[in-house]
Amino acid sequence: MAASWSLSGALKSMFARDTIDAETWSDLEDAMISADFGPDITESVIDELRASVARFKTDDPTDLKRMLRETLEERLARLDPTLTLSARPAVVLVVGVNGVGKTTTIGKFTKFLVGHGRTVVVGAADTFRAAAVEQLATWAERGGASIVRPQQQGQDPASVAFQTVERAQREGIDIAIIDTAGRLQTKSGLMDELGKIRRVVEKQTEIAEVLLVLDATTGQNGVAQAEAFIKHAGVTGLVITKLDGSAKGGFVLAVQERTGIPIKLVGQGEGINDLTGFTPHVFVQGLVG
Repeated sequence: MAASWSLSGALKSMFARDTIDAETWSDLEDAMISADFGPDITESVIDELRASVARFKTDDPTDLKRMLRETLEERLARLDPTLTLSARPAVVLVVGVNGVGKTTTIGKFTKFLVGHGRTVVVGAADTFRAAAVEQLATWAERGGASIVRPQQQGQDPASVAFQTVERAQREGIDIAIIDTAGRLQTKSGLMDELGKIRRVVEKQTEIAEVLLVLDATTGQNGVAQAEAFIKHAGVTGLVITKLDGSAKGGFVLAVQERTGIPIKLVGQGEGINDLTGFTPHVFVQGLVG
């Protein structure tokens, strides 16, 4: 699929036709599959649209486009995308497999929060990779946050998390974001490590959010890779990265319906300002056109 392909572009010519016919439904199905909605959601949405078209006795493609927007928006809005960050400090754990853009996402999230007048400290609790700590420090600095580093390589991640929350409490910092390892020798070891971080933090204060970072370009495979986090880490929200254009836009609905976890942030580029809160109405307008 060409990088310039987008769902809105594919739909534009379809909805410019004079009438809804068999070719319209076939083209809509192909476009939705190409946009990574997956076969089950594609079939479900099209069945719903066929019923609406019959009920309103319309053959106008403009009506179909409006119905498609309304259907997608309604399904996306079933889960609340609001970030819960009212506690002080609000502690956010960021989890996900290595390679999804977790570290850069933390930098962008920091910039997003600082831009809304919040103070932020970042904890480098992925202590098994020295490069991860240095990369995180660079992104935290770009985002306008201070950072708590491990005192030595391989330091207990839970102790770094503890020190991060302690600093936020001591200095009156609004939000503490804690980076976590994306891979250890075994999945059970990784989940045990996350469980330990949770227990240590919860002795100090409640955890406001556990955000799972997913890469839109990996699609359903990315969700399969992250299922251990979904099952064991108490994930409260999803962050979708690398959602450039709407070529993979259907993944957003597919992943929310598959996991039952709301999407709270989306990243649509490589720049530090390219992470925003998720708003179903705005997203669907961009996706469908």
